[in-house]
Amino acid sequence: MAYQGFAQEYLGMPAVTRAYTTACVLTTAAVIWRLITNFLFFGPLGFSFFFNMIFLYRYCRMLEEGSFRGRTADFVFMFLFGGFLMTLFGLFASLFFLGQAFTIMLVYVWSRRNPYIRMNFFGLLNFQAPFLPWVLMGFSLLLGNSIIIDLLGIAVGHIYYFLEDVFPNQPGGKKLLLTPSFLKMVFDTPEEDPNYNPLPEDRPENQPRDQDQNQQQHPQ
Repeated sequence: MAYQGFAQEYLGMPAVTRAYTTACVLTTAAVIWRLITNFLFFGPLGFSFFFNMIFLYRYCRMLEEGSFRGRTADFVFMFLFGGFLMTLFGLFASLFFLGQAFTIMLVYVWSRRNPYIRMNFFGLLNFQAPFLPWVLMGFSLLLGNSIIIDLLGIAVGHIYYFLEDVFPNQPGGKKLLLTPSFLKMVFDTPEEDPNYNPLPEDRPENQPRDQDQNQQQHPQ
């Protein structure tokens, strides 16, 4: 009833009033998408854009195929957790485009989980993987960019790393970042129940053998 009353009121508006009101509502609602799209924008095409794309592709893939292999839901949850913190901190720092910060977060988490890998930066520097985010920040500074966005990515990456990898292993510590079950249902394949007892007709020993085995056992 309330919906019908609202629909009648809406359709009863004069044409210009209805069009302007609708445009205002849709535009305001579309602002919500900026909470997502601000992680997808890396600036105009140029050296900085392609540089970020290379690092995004490389370290996002290595995380997904490495420490998050078989844990897609946990990987998605890291995205959501990091995105939430960056959005929250970005509002206070007036940062509206957070794609580069998100890339730095991925690099930071990967580097802390692979501390013994030796890195080479453009053939000029050799260092251990944990120094990589700081090297990238220094490179941004040399290019004349603000390092606040890099510091944000490092800070959020460290918060996630500490809560996920460090604190649970401390005396009295526990795992605080728990991936919601609905994400596991959507992204992770269900694990086989070790206590599952199949029906007799479904057991492997009762399955019909192939024709070749029958011929070997019962030669003509």
